[in-house]
Amino acid sequence: MKRVYILTAVTCLCLMFAFMGLSRLLNFSGGKENIKVGFIYDNDESTPYTYNFSLAKDALEKKYGERVQILTCSNVLDDEMEEPLRDLADQGCDIIFFNGYSEKVKELATDYPATQFCQTSYMDMTGQSVPANYHTFKGEAYQGRYVSGIAAGMKLKQLIADGLITEDQAVVGFVAAFPTSEVISGYTAFLLGVRSIVPQAVMRVRYTETWSSFAQEESAAKQLIEDGCVILSQHTDTIGPALACEEAAEKSGIYFVGWNQSMSEVAPLSSLVTTRVCWEPYVLSAVEAVMTEKSIESVVDGRIHGTDVSAGFEKGWVEMIDLNQQVTPSGTQEAMDKAIDQFKKSGGAFVFRGDYTGVDPEDPSDTCDLKNGYVENENTSYPLFHYILSDIITVEE
Repeated sequence: MKRVYILTAVTCLCLMFAFMGLSRLLNFSGGKENIKVGFIYDNDESTPYTYNFSLAKDALEKKYGERVQILTCSNVLDDEMEEPLRDLADQGCDIIFFNGYSEKVKELATDYPATQFCQTSYMDMTGQSVPANYHTFKGEAYQGRYVSGIAAGMKLKQLIADGLITEDQAVVGFVAAFPTSEVISGYTAFLLGVRSIVPQAVMRVRYTETWSSFAQEESAAKQLIEDGCVILSQHTDTIGPALACEEAAEKSGIYFVGWNQSMSEVAPLSSLVTTRVCWEPYVLSAVEAVMTEKSIESVVDGRIHGTDVSAGFEKGWVEMIDLNQQVTPSGTQEAMDKAIDQFKKSGGAFVFRGDYTGVDPEDPSDTCDLKNGYVENENTSYPLFHYILSDIITVEE
């Protein structure tokens, strides 16, 4: 009887090890158990834009652990990125993510066909011929801008109701880097969100002509405050505008809407809410595609435009964070949720619509009548709305 027990035990062990071997074979045949992933940042994690992008790296480490080896290069300027890009590819990275605007990524992809190159979109790729291993992606940021504008509008409405400002003082400001369509699309959506609550609101914009300069961004914000703006937002990379608003808030009611990273710690008195693009869904899915040896676009859950992908609230690619309940009026969350629900159910065709005519600042003959509406990110992840609504937006020199 003892020999029967021993034989049974040995048989069970053999079957178990055979099953484990078969399971392992099935699991990893046609796939990769371990991969190398590269990240190239245009700045470092002390700046909100890069910090926000680095959250995708953190999510990757949390999900896959030792199955991914991550290599990172920071503070890589667009015109200096060829060497670090080649270095990561030469080290055997299976996939590389880059959050800058250099065209070198697309150019060098052909030299490394075994590596997938994924870049945050920086231009309209519609109809362009790109290498099969080159991909672009971006969250549909105008959606978050519009909803953050609703939060700003709710605050403006309260300030007017309380007699702290008059209707003709409902002026918001925007610290912008460059007059690109990405930036113009964002601040226009922000203002249209504000005007959905306070129709009289107008905007003043100041450009810094750089993506990341604390001193210039802070100075531009202070000038906007001096010009009468009572709520500010930004499309630049430092906390300079938030600190300018916080300093002013100690003396008078000035408020701030954040971008990429919560500003509640550095601007607790003035911060209203923050919107961010969530890079995690794309990065996690792209890595999964490489591990399973599938095409990235067949795995990523988003709006597919060839090898370019975008999505908004409906796929978790855009998010609102840190609504400051101590500063925002009651009903703000509900108003934001209503708009977010509309984005999720029917898209964002309602945003760029109204009795407005936009003019291309580079070509006055190029105009856009918003009575017919304008659909952003319809065919590309890169925002293309580049028209100034000059009746309600003033670009300061």
